[in-house]
Amino acid sequence: MSTQGNEAPATWLSQEAHDRLQAELDELIANRTVIAAEINARREEGDLRENGGYHAAREEQGKAEGRILYLKELLRTAKVGEAPTTDAVAPGMVVTIYFDDDADDSEQFLLGSREISATTDLTVYSPESALGRAILGGKAGQTCTYTAPSGADIKVTIVSFEPYSG
Repeated sequence: MSTQGNEAPATWLSQEAHDRLQAELDELIANRTVIAAEINARREEGDLRENGGYHAAREEQGKAEGRILYLKELLRTAKVGEAPTTDAVAPGMVVTIYFDDDADDSEQFLLGSREISATTDLTVYSPESALGRAILGGKAGQTCTYTAPSGADIKVTIVSFEPYSG
């Protein structure tokens, strides 16, 4: 998956996750006037240097606007629908791995956007995470190594993968 210019890479989303995020975006946009009214009401209270309510409302507005921009871009670039079917690990796959230091203990997770996590009981790892980057494009039986935040090199073996059916 290559990107050109400033274009963000596409993120796979289930229809349910897309609809939930679209509803959140719509609500945030609709709430803009409420936040603006709150800021105006707090501004009327007087000295802005010592007006905690005003500063809190401005901070809330900044967070909401940041989330709006993030959601607009995510939804603009998202691939929605059934997870891809490929012969290699890709975003939208449920992946089972085991850590080479403990082959008896496997872990299953969804490789995809963390925005999906509200719609599944599976742990979700981003394709941009260290583990995600290591297994992306991998095949069953392949051993991959990634560097943990602690600096340790961790080896995992891909047991299986299949499209997420959420």
